Amino acid sequence: MAIYRFKVSFEDYDDVIREIDIKSNQTFKDLHDAIHKSIGYDPEKSSSFYASNDQWIKNEEIAYLPNQRKVDRGVVLMENSKLSAFIDDPHQKFYYVYNFDKPFDFHVQLIKILENDAKEYPLVVKSMGEAPKIFSNILGNPDEITGDEDDDYIEDDDILIADEDELNSLNAREDDEDEEEEDNDEFSDEFSDNENYDSNDYED
Repeated sequence: MAIYRFKVSFEDYDDVIREIDIKSNQTFKDLHDAIHKSIGYDPEKSSSFYASNDQWIKNEEIAYLPNQRKVDRGVVLMENSKLSAFIDDPHQKFYYVYNFDKPFDFHVQLIKILENDAKEYPLVVKSMGEAPKIFSNILGNPDEITGDEDDDYIEDDDILIADEDELNSLNAREDDEDEEEEDNDEFSDEFSDNENYDSNDYED
């Protein structure tokens, strides 16, 4: 039984490389798991391999955890697909998309075909570079944290509109307050300094 050696690299981080040996009769799911074990990502994400040409143009899809639209279309599943069934070229290429929600794209290329030497496979035989970290939204949406989704939203039923009588009574109250302030001003003038005040009138 043949052993395939695949070179796996990020499309946007070409200095991060893994080389993985895997049996020809193992599945794309086995390769998928081996890739993420080697870079530390969660394998339980919707992902797909695509048989590709030399220009990395995507052709037939081999999917893991596909959405319903792909299922209805009859997409091929990784767990049911042996690698050997999709190898037509000794340098076969696969374009690989990991996690369609927050995707990373990979180039996966067959670089060597070896004889089986009874090792346990898949096997990582070369590892270069550290895979980029995946940052999750730790704090999350503020509404999700507090549960107060409607703090800034006012329901129409909560708005009270004053009727005409209430508005008239408010205006009348303001007029009374203004008149009271004017009366106080006149009263205070009686006790203010008078220009006719003569200090001699109070001298002994």
